[in-house]
Amino acid sequence: MSNHQKFFIDGKWVAPTGDKTLDVINPATEEAFTAIALGNATDVEKAVMAARGAFDSFSRTTREERMALLQRIIECYLAREDDLVEAVSNEMGAPLAFARENQVPVGASHLKSTLEALATFEFEEVRNKGLIVREPIGVCALITPWNWPLNQICAKVAPAIATGCTMVLKPSEIAPVSGIIFAEIMEEAGVPAGVFNLVNGTGPDVGQVMAGHPEVDMVSFTGSTRAGIIVAKTAADTVKRVCQELGGKSPNIILDDADLEKAVAHGVRNCFDNSGQSCDAPTRMLVPEGKHDAALEIARVTAESLKTGDPRAEGTDLGPVVSKVQYDKIQGLIEAAIAEGATLVTGGPGLPEGLSRGYYIRPTVFGNVDNEMTIARQEVFGPVLSILPYANEEQAIAIANDTEYGLGAYVQSGSLDHARAVAKRIRAGNVSINGPTWDTAIPFGGYKQSGNGREFADWGMHDFLEIKGIRGYTA
Repeated sequence: MSNHQKFFIDGKWVAPTGDKTLDVINPATEEAFTAIALGNATDVEKAVMAARGAFDSFSRTTREERMALLQRIIECYLAREDDLVEAVSNEMGAPLAFARENQVPVGASHLKSTLEALATFEFEEVRNKGLIVREPIGVCALITPWNWPLNQICAKVAPAIATGCTMVLKPSEIAPVSGIIFAEIMEEAGVPAGVFNLVNGTGPDVGQVMAGHPEVDMVSFTGSTRAGIIVAKTAADTVKRVCQELGGKSPNIILDDADLEKAVAHGVRNCFDNSGQSCDAPTRMLVPEGKHDAALEIARVTAESLKTGDPRAEGTDLGPVVSKVQYDKIQGLIEAAIAEGATLVTGGPGLPEGLSRGYYIRPTVFGNVDNEMTIARQEVFGPVLSILPYANEEQAIAIANDTEYGLGAYVQSGSLDHARAVAKRIRAGNVSINGPTWDTAIPFGGYKQSGNGREFADWGMHDFLEIKGIRGYTA
């Protein structure tokens, strides 16, 4: 029996207290494939109090007990891989191959990285005659987005479990089915009652209630900067910790000594990965002005080689964006770029050729972009790349840092030492040099309006811990 219209509270699947439901739309077909129950303040209260009731005992579990629990969660997660792939493809439009090779495995990677970090994490340390203790912070509200649903769920749940915290998860109501399956995984793994709870719902009706609840000790939020500000303001009245991973407008500096064709082609594919729906997508490509025209041609050829279409069809590179709201926003930003004088290299407004339904965006590249243009300032969250020329390296670094965001940045160079020197000058929480593979042991988080705190492995565990100093502990 489906749990789509139930919540997981205190170790049981329970009916919601209200009767509101929401259709979950497949963005490839524009049709509903299921409906979920929408929670309210009463449902949040039940979930939070279940987490509060479980905290005392779970916070006192041993490292070994929590490691064993994480191992069982990993095993149950891997056993549900096919179900998770299907869910992610249906709810957010990810091509099946991308869901199987990226969206689902990255969740398991977080669980494994956290398990590995937990094995050697120092919860206690003697200093002088005192003992410094790192203790679980308490009940945690976890609010996750739709673009990498399992990535963000696992990046928050894993450190909460590892540190002995209890939690209430609110997945995105746009892509909730993978979150429901994850709750089934937690049940199958034997997570103690009340340690993990799930309530579906909207941001105002569930997310904000969780953020402001006096029995919630910490909020871990991933989403837009606009929503993050609301969460932080709501949480401020109870002076709880708020950790956020928000928006981005990441620069990709292609230095003069880089292999231009390789660097530009890689930058285009990286920007368009996941249909451009990544907060750290390299959406601003900076190239030497003397190589600008050549870069535009390489970008055009690369973009036009990508197949946009049915997520279930073999060979599809880009599926749709997640919703009509996102589609309309992206169309508006494409129109604004044209109106402000950017050069449309390929793509543009409207649906891709041959597609008459679904929230598909034409893979779009703009050249001659000025960093003051709307397309260079605002987060697009779609397969849209801006290419900006720079006169010299100092100007490139200045342009890269001229943004209210600071989540990701990218540097391409033929010299590793050269790339390292530039990377250190970028004001961002994550900098990638010459296209490295994704590593869930490296901290992830942002500077400026891209958020605060860090996630992944032991870095994420710190945000779920309080620090206690006990003076006179030693003789």
